[in-house]
Amino acid sequence: MSTFKTTRRVAMSLMATAAATFATSAYAGGHGIDLEGKTVEWIIPFSETGGSAKWANFYAPLLSEALPGQPTVVVKFMPGAGSTKGANFFQEQKYEDGTLIFGSSGSTQFPFLLGDPRVKFDYADWNVVLASGTGGVAYLPPELAEKMDGMDASGLQGEDFIYGNQGATRLDLVPTLAWEMLGLNVESVMGIKGRGDGRLMFERGEANIDYQTSSSYLSGVTPLVEAGTAVPMMTWGALDDAGDIVRDPTFPDIPTFKEVCDATPACETSGEKWDAWKAFFIAGFPAQKMVFLPNGASTDAIVTYTKAFEDVKARADFAEISGKRLGKYPQMTGDAAATAKASATQVSPEAKEFIVNWLQEKYGVSLN
Repeated sequence: MSTFKTTRRVAMSLMATAAATFATSAYAGGHGIDLEGKTVEWIIPFSETGGSAKWANFYAPLLSEALPGQPTVVVKFMPGAGSTKGANFFQEQKYEDGTLIFGSSGSTQFPFLLGDPRVKFDYADWNVVLASGTGGVAYLPPELAEKMDGMDASGLQGEDFIYGNQGATRLDLVPTLAWEMLGLNVESVMGIKGRGDGRLMFERGEANIDYQTSSSYLSGVTPLVEAGTAVPMMTWGALDDAGDIVRDPTFPDIPTFKEVCDATPACETSGEKWDAWKAFFIAGFPAQKMVFLPNGASTDAIVTYTKAFEDVKARADFAEISGKRLGKYPQMTGDAAATAKASATQVSPEAKEFIVNWLQEKYGVSLN
């Protein structure tokens, strides 16, 4: 059954790529849509405290300026059910006039990849107009960070950790599996609404290990590091052109999980556990956030939004302002966005099977 699903997703991804190519080609003679006097509602299926909120709030005023007619762009937060509440709502919407868009995250993509029964949405129905890469940084209180020997995390293996977890099938499986591979004893407090809530738990002393995506780390954790109450442990890294994990360009001085794993005798960067971790890292971070128009969107609407995001990226100040708010990651439109969507919404049957079994054993979550 998993082979069928993967084949179907590959086919859907090829169709999405073809649609994006058609839309890009159509732009030369397309008329676009005019949104003057209208309000664009941007649904984010998380709370207002996390990285998706910071990403959408960064782009919203820039998108408003770039769209024809300069409509008001309002970010609407719709958390719940591991982000599937907002995604399921968007799935039910049909394209009308271009005033509804949706912001997805890796924590929305993972339930889809794993066959979470709460998922009633299908990425094949949605039209991607922007894909944003990002990274993630794990961090510790200073007294625990001192127990690491360089990049060797063995000194942390006797400690008891508490982590604010959004849900077993969410993006949080990337850090929790990484910590398990390092031999750390991490207990998850399940059900927080956003990663910002996990940071607040850390600040209040209710959690002693945490991770944030890059935008949230830059704005919310960097002040803690500067104040001496948090110390970066590792990033998840970035992918080079060969598909190898290298240092995150936004945090080049922080070692990657791969480096920490290599330095920690209990951890291995080969085998089925490593392959599964890397597969879900790739699905969750290089195209971690995406903007979609709903099912049935017209070519003119896709072209209009694609050009608007391209115009935003072409701003003279974009590299500077995005680097400070989002980090130094690709912001993709057109064919690149369609390709990113394909990589973010499919994993190998082997990686999926491993994670499904791991979730059953670790959390008692049954997805079969």
